[in-house]
Amino acid sequence: MPFVNVKLVEGVFSTEEKHAMAKALTDVMVKFEGSEAFREVVWVLIEELHTDGWHIGGRPFAGPKSLKQTLSNSKAILETINGEPTTRAEWAAAAPALP
Repeated sequence: MPFVNVKLVEGVFSTEEKHAMAKALTDVMVKFEGSEAFREVVWVLIEELHTDGWHIGGRPFAGPKSLKQTLSNSKAILETINGEPTTRAEWAAAAPALP
């Protein structure tokens, strides 16, 4: 039986949106399983987690401004990298962890 587990920040989506998400995810699983017979055995669990449990980039989640901060940090890191790293070792050499 396919089991899809979605974790969301509490309160972001309405009940109707969560139901629509579960239906869409079920549709995707049926498509990939290849038979409508699987629809009745697709389980979707949507878990909502309190914002205190979410961290992005090592910082506590702060709603939409967290995304802005994360994108800004990613842009700054990307601008310091020379070359085109593709492996973990290349990324470590191009953007080493701070002490």
